[in-house]
Amino acid sequence: MPGFDVGFVIFPQLTLLDFAGPFEVLSRLGTPPSVSVPSRLPQTRVHVAARTMAPVMSDRGLAVLPTCTFEDCPPLDLICVPGGGGVAEALGNPETVEFVRRQAAGATYVCSVCMGAFLLGAAGLLQGRKAATHWAYVDLLPLVGATHAHGRVVQDGRIYTSGGVTAGIDFGFRILADLAGAEVAQAVQLGIEYDPAPPFDAGHPAKASEAAIALMVQRNAGAHAEIRRRLEGRAP
Repeated sequence: MPGFDVGFVIFPQLTLLDFAGPFEVLSRLGTPPSVSVPSRLPQTRVHVAARTMAPVMSDRGLAVLPTCTFEDCPPLDLICVPGGGGVAEALGNPETVEFVRRQAAGATYVCSVCMGAFLLGAAGLLQGRKAATHWAYVDLLPLVGATHAHGRVVQDGRIYTSGGVTAGIDFGFRILADLAGAEVAQAVQLGIEYDPAPPFDAGHPAKASEAAIALMVQRNAGAHAEIRRRLEGRAP
């Protein structure tokens, strides 16, 4: 039975949880004894692709080790692009954008977390589609031809985009359920005890205080401006 290849694109200054959240969920496909996967599901292989095999530093100072380079990464059935402040620099790297475009062409699932949506957009994959991204950046989606749709996970055909950071875990479960069924997805959810009960109900602008929103807008202002500049520079 042929395998199912899942690939994560990593780049300097990515947000670690954008990558680690869906990685934790999707890497459990076909990995006994975590869960018993139905026989109809092929063996899953997970790849972490970067420009080189050197450790890639996240935006919080924790390094991620690639398992392959863009050049030797096998064809992917699912490609996932995380976000983070490093998206701005990645947008200016033709090798990264071309890797996303090339791998997405043959993938069954094309996915992003947070600001990773803009790398999908730079690769021409969001034109005319509905999409999600981090709430502080939704106004930039028209620059890649996309329309913002509300939701932690937004599906438009084979394209799955998710909101900020933790929403990547939810997208992982959506894909897992699609591939292996709801029972398997629920078993994995139970296995990792994903049962959020945050101390504050402030995880969305509709719920957060004006002071919290203002603080986060201020903290994101630099990255927002740089991503806008990069995207406008790519416009024909």
